[in-house]
Amino acid sequence: MNAFAGGDSPASVDRIAEPWGVRTPYASGAEWPVRTDVQLYPGVTEEEVERWVPAASLLHSNGDAMDIAVRDGRMVGVRGRAVDRVNRGRLGPKDLFGWQAGGSADRLTRPLVREGGRLVECDWEHAMGRLVDRSKRLLEERGPGSIGFYTTGQLFLEEYYTLSVVARAGIGTAHLDGNTRLCTSTAAEALKESFGCDGQPGSYTDVDHADVIALFGHNMAETQPVLWMRVLDRLEGAAPPRLVCVDPRPTPAARRAAVHLAPRAGTNVALLNALLHEIIRTDRVDHDYVRAHTVGYDELAARVEGCTPRWAARICDVPATAIEEAAELLGGAERLLSTVLQGVYQSHQATAAAVQVNNLHLVRGMLGRPGAGVLQMNGQPSAQNTRECGANGDLPGFRNWQNDEHVADLARIWNVTPQTIPHHTPPSHAMQMFRYAEQGTIRMLWITGTNPAVSLPELSRIRSVLRQDRLFTVVQDLFLTETAQLADLVLPAATWGEKTGTLTNADRTVHLCDKAVEPPGEARPDLDIFLDYAARMDFRDKDGGLLVSWKDAESAFEAWKLCSAGRPCDYTGLSYDRLREGSGIQWPCTEEAPDGTERLYTDGITWAHPDLCEEYGKDLVTGASVEPVEYRSLNPDGKAIVKAAEYLPPHEDTTPRFPLQLTTGRTLYHFHTRTKTGRVPRLDAAAPELWAEISATEATARELAEGDLVEVTTPRGAVRARVRVTAIRDGMVFLPFHYGYWDTPEGHRPPDGTAGRAANETTITDWDPVSKQPVFKTAAAQVRLLERGDGTPAPAPTVTASAPAPTPGSGS
Repeated sequence: MNAFAGGDSPASVDRIAEPWGVRTPYASGAEWPVRTDVQLYPGVTEEEVERWVPAASLLHSNGDAMDIAVRDGRMVGVRGRAVDRVNRGRLGPKDLFGWQAGGSADRLTRPLVREGGRLVECDWEHAMGRLVDRSKRLLEERGPGSIGFYTTGQLFLEEYYTLSVVARAGIGTAHLDGNTRLCTSTAAEALKESFGCDGQPGSYTDVDHADVIALFGHNMAETQPVLWMRVLDRLEGAAPPRLVCVDPRPTPAARRAAVHLAPRAGTNVALLNALLHEIIRTDRVDHDYVRAHTVGYDELAARVEGCTPRWAARICDVPATAIEEAAELLGGAERLLSTVLQGVYQSHQATAAAVQVNNLHLVRGMLGRPGAGVLQMNGQPSAQNTRECGANGDLPGFRNWQNDEHVADLARIWNVTPQTIPHHTPPSHAMQMFRYAEQGTIRMLWITGTNPAVSLPELSRIRSVLRQDRLFTVVQDLFLTETAQLADLVLPAATWGEKTGTLTNADRTVHLCDKAVEPPGEARPDLDIFLDYAARMDFRDKDGGLLVSWKDAESAFEAWKLCSAGRPCDYTGLSYDRLREGSGIQWPCTEEAPDGTERLYTDGITWAHPDLCEEYGKDLVTGASVEPVEYRSLNPDGKAIVKAAEYLPPHEDTTPRFPLQLTTGRTLYHFHTRTKTGRVPRLDAAAPELWAEISATEATARELAEGDLVEVTTPRGAVRARVRVTAIRDGMVFLPFHYGYWDTPEGHRPPDGTAGRAANETTITDWDPVSKQPVFKTAAAQVRLLERGDGTPAPAPTVTASAPAPTPGSGS
């Protein structure tokens, strides 16, 4: 059952076939109408639900508020929360169905240890004993640098903060990062480069007011479907916004855009420099704002002076007239909202490109008021918490690891000496950590809630790293994932709905998720596992007291509030009781802002001062850190930095042997490596297998047709997939990255050297020099026919960016 209430919604809508549901149009400046979405198990009615337990979405970064339906001690459905500021009752397909994964029969329910080459069950005492023994031995023999932690974007704030304290002050290692390195590190870095600090300037409510919405590499309809519902409702209302979409694929946003730019992969900086050139040339610059609140404008103007639309057209392979039309919309907007995601973050010159989007808003003065904002989006539900709590490589509370006073302040809160906290070199990023493990420096790697054997680039290399005898690999997860199959110790974790904690979404809205049901078997909440480890390791502060003194989620939240006090992400005005009142609340939430803060930078730039900033910045070409004295000289008054960037060609380009550009991405119905969504029948059926998208022109040139089985090969590996012919730009092949090998008929991966179905068999080991985010969007590939299809279409969704290309004469 899929019931709706509010407006003229029908009683039942198939939310797989119609993923964005029915429209509730509204006008510019009006309040988004309520539409309450409900999904219950067949045969269960709302009257039969015993309890509704508050939660928020776990399978994307939108932060949709919902309530979990509980009956007879199990989850039986979900309902959108009508009063919430984020979704006003709406839920996307992964919200509506994804909760069912927790009840899968193959959940891990007991710890596993590797004995004689096989994983066998054991009890928690044995598992934790082995973990602690290995940790203590490595600390004694090799020091803290021998231990690394690789976490996720799906835990709760309380778990990240505890892990951060354990890793930084307990172990004393610099090796702590999350798989948010793959999705959101460029967002964080771009905000730090422009504003001196992380923190999303805009708010989702800016959609309600904007007259132009620009989406840069952001397939919003599939990655944040409820936010796209908000845009769709504005498009159907009075005074709708105009859309500018930058994406090589025909996404739903591209199909609704006034201007759709489909540039060649790896050329985002060239395109953005041309847009800035036009805005400056036509004097669409807010000179008063630039003088009052920024530094660096003259350098930007000089950099883009020669970056004409005609110059960019040759590089990007898009019409110069289309660039001019986009610039006219961006330059003429009175309320411009821009969003950015993986099409920028996972591509060449990622941070440089994301910073240029910030520059569009700085030179136009489009910040801090309704409809005028930028959203450097996140990919995962708690990616923001990873960054705030320092589980992504930074220090908690957006503190600056190069600022001794910030380190001393953190040491004061933890009651340790500043020397305890690693800060003499840059924190290790995920790709560097796997390199250290490959080289033998890291000897224990604790992987929590993520699946790098599918999600990282060049998978044959990652598998070889994880298989090393000298590396002790710990995996903490719900299922026996591809990564868990390679582990030495597997710890069964509780999931969403089985534990309590907070999630912060991409526009800084904090939600509380309460425990609704018990986890299966002996599975434990991640927080409980970290607390058990800290107690067994007997971590102490400088006075001999317990380093980790909290005992549950709420006391961990209160400890975090002390750490956040006075920092940009200040939570001191929040509490579990307040978060149970109905709607999420945006940080900073303090005594001065008790109801939260809708937008940042409403009265100038706040956190860029040299004494306050989270980072002094990096060179956009080399990634080298800017020294404190250099930053003080450039920006003594703490203004926003308008940072120019030169376009540089991608590191890997096409060749006669590999004539196509390979790009990877997401689909609406799956999350990450399908660990959860692949176990949900309706989501799995919506996109059950890998496919390969090419244009009609490229299909004709290779004598390929819809449904043909092909091999997509790069210099690193190959995958097999069925062809989907779409309106994607010519010269490109697209693969969704979600598919691993755990649910193949054989139940195991293909032998190395043969074609599989994980897109990352083919991607390159390369990363942005500034954010250290891997490059998944620019690789050279070839496509060859393996087997003619039988007329059956490729197993790809037909209502999203993978929609089949219109056939000649169809009129569509």
